[in-house]
Amino acid sequence: MSNESFYIGIDVGTGSARAALVASSGRVVASSTHDIKTFRSPTDAAIFEQSTDNIWAQIASCIKEVIQESGISPQQIKGLGFDATCSLAVTNLTGVPISVSESEGIGKVGERNIILWADHRAEAEAALINETGSEVLEYVGGTMSLEMEIPKILWLKRHMPADKFASCQFFDLPDYLTYKATGFTTRSNCSLVCKTSFVPPGVTKTSSGFDPSFLRQIGLEEFAHDASRIGGSTSNNDAGSGMVLTAGLPIGKGLSAEAANALGLVEGTPVGSGVIDAYAGWIGTVAARYQISQGAELSSHPSIEESLHRLAAVAGTSTCHLIQSKEGIFVPGVWGPYKNAVFPGWWMNEGGQSSTGQLIDFILTTHPAYPELQVLAKEKGTNIYSVLADKLEELRKEASASDREETLTGLTKHLHLYPDFHGNRSPLADPRMRGSINGLKLDSSLADLALKFNVTLEAIALQTKHIVDEMNAKGHVVNSIYMSGSQAKNIPLMQLLSNCCSIPIVLPASPSAAVVLGAAMLGRFAAEVSDVWKSKYPGDALFPTQERVDEISMAEKERLWNIMVDMTLPGTRITPSAGPRETKLLEAKYKIFRETVEIQRRWRTEMEEAGNVWP
Repeated sequence: MSNESFYIGIDVGTGSARAALVASSGRVVASSTHDIKTFRSPTDAAIFEQSTDNIWAQIASCIKEVIQESGISPQQIKGLGFDATCSLAVTNLTGVPISVSESEGIGKVGERNIILWADHRAEAEAALINETGSEVLEYVGGTMSLEMEIPKILWLKRHMPADKFASCQFFDLPDYLTYKATGFTTRSNCSLVCKTSFVPPGVTKTSSGFDPSFLRQIGLEEFAHDASRIGGSTSNNDAGSGMVLTAGLPIGKGLSAEAANALGLVEGTPVGSGVIDAYAGWIGTVAARYQISQGAELSSHPSIEESLHRLAAVAGTSTCHLIQSKEGIFVPGVWGPYKNAVFPGWWMNEGGQSSTGQLIDFILTTHPAYPELQVLAKEKGTNIYSVLADKLEELRKEASASDREETLTGLTKHLHLYPDFHGNRSPLADPRMRGSINGLKLDSSLADLALKFNVTLEAIALQTKHIVDEMNAKGHVVNSIYMSGSQAKNIPLMQLLSNCCSIPIVLPASPSAAVVLGAAMLGRFAAEVSDVWKSKYPGDALFPTQERVDEISMAEKERLWNIMVDMTLPGTRITPSAGPRETKLLEAKYKIFRETVEIQRRWRTEMEEAGNVWP
């Protein structure tokens, strides 16, 4: 072990920061997770805020703990990779946190300097942006989400003193973390193209990154000539700062002395350009092999071409659905196509559900029988999901007869849940969509809670099918879904997804580690690229110009895929298992699901028209 190389992946999710120390084989040697703070408003449910100081402190604790637990010397750690949620971090020009919170004073130095991805304060700004009809919108699925960074930056401009706004810099959270780690304001293609309206040069006849006319049109004219405070620059200066890098390319001079001291690592350790957490999940799963059948040999090593048909679903609080393509595929309501989001010259589309794990928690915790569920789980020495599974199985057996066996889908055939309790991200791109339940009765028992839990899983699966269907209708060919995140542990949900979408689901070796493993892969990529190219281009900065960035990015485009194949442990394959009756029930459920969308939108229009009639 003494001569083995190791890498650290850092994953910042919605509720926690995690570090994993990973061997070159993909084996997780040690990991540590710390909760991070989220601040809510007592008067506005749209507000979600976090703190970069809090997140960095938790990252430092996690890294020190994995080093201590593993007994690995910091000198053996050859690279670091970061991923994080697509949240907006705000600092002044020297990196001091600037508050985005009305409770602290927007624009003042303060703790709450992150607008979390789930924050929906910028609804009016997103509506204004979407009224422009700009060509930029074509590359975010036709509609810019209020969860993206440009609407949030515009909201801050409208609410922050002008002099304070003029002295702020704005980061997608993954880019903030690599800035904090290296001192370089290098930006990632992933964050810029996916969340900050950056259209890479050459995508269209006129695209050159940020569109000056679009920025002027929406009221962010200060960035039309100099976009350095919101993103990277393609100018040939700054010797690494301001460059735009594809996933995992090494940043600047590696870990700064200050960051190395804070993290307990070695100054100069390569740091890879970061990605949004969902994309780290894609990196950490889609190159997996699997057993085709029980006891069979593993599938062959996949080529990058096979990624064209593998949809990654990264499922936690929310769910993101990612797929790669050789050419840009335009899917209304599905974000993208994003060029260079991970691999240079390749494109990504990103669908998503704003609330999935969060929705399950909400349905459970707001039900009158939830306290009873908790007590039963404690008495049985198990978790609430095992208790729910046992109750559903009991109900299923009670509903079965000697000549027919009921299914869980059959149990809830007259109960329908529409899941957009926090708006719709894909494929409707409609933040005003709301959840609904049809088929309620006067029942507050544990059995009723179990049925509502089951129908919530159904709704998540049906909406996944809606997203996959829209992707396939526009040119993708999805033949499997590669899961990661906490929901991948929910086997009934995984089987429902497979049955609803009629395609296999591949589960990673460790559902909870897949995202942080993807981040560690970026660290290995940064280390290997540094080793190869610094001998060819000796000097302080590997990337003195954007041209050098692009040269090395294209030359190394296969290396990251090979690392993914090398470090992704074999997964488990779940295939569709629904019989003829359950298949018919799911088809009927899906038809009703789609009709629910039409009905809700029609009702909304009717009520708005009625409400607009004043005396």
